[in-house]
Amino acid sequence: MVPSYWKEPYNKVNLLLAGVIIVIFIYSGIFSAEKDNHPVSSFYPEAMDKESPTKGLSRSFSEITRGHFKEARQWNEYGIPVFFFFFTQLILRLGLNMLHYKRIIPFRILLPSDVSVSLLLFILCFQKLLLFWKFY
Repeated sequence: MVPSYWKEPYNKVNLLLAGVIIVIFIYSGIFSAEKDNHPVSSFYPEAMDKESPTKGLSRSFSEITRGHFKEARQWNEYGIPVFFFFFTQLILRLGLNMLHYKRIIPFRILLPSDVSVSLLLFILCFQKLLLFWKFY
């Protein structure tokens, strides 16, 4: 029987998000900017008939996973802040799950704090990309 802790939606969502982020990092580690062997290409240029500001983001992530930050910036100037967002989210998901499991912080405080920090982090890391896409 699965303990009730693992049945709680907050924990399920945190673990799912952590898993997705780990898969993104594995993808970035397997495929190389140097070899140009990323299997998923962008449809944006064909669909919108213009270049996307996310062009080269996968290659940038691949360089970051190898510690090549200068090369990462050359592939995409937004790569490092976006990678930082995902890396920080991975740490937050795992850390907050542990805090929730050990009941160190009451959930009524933990959840709004998590949402606030994540939203602020998203805005800070994606601000230039958010300005590119006009939401109206």
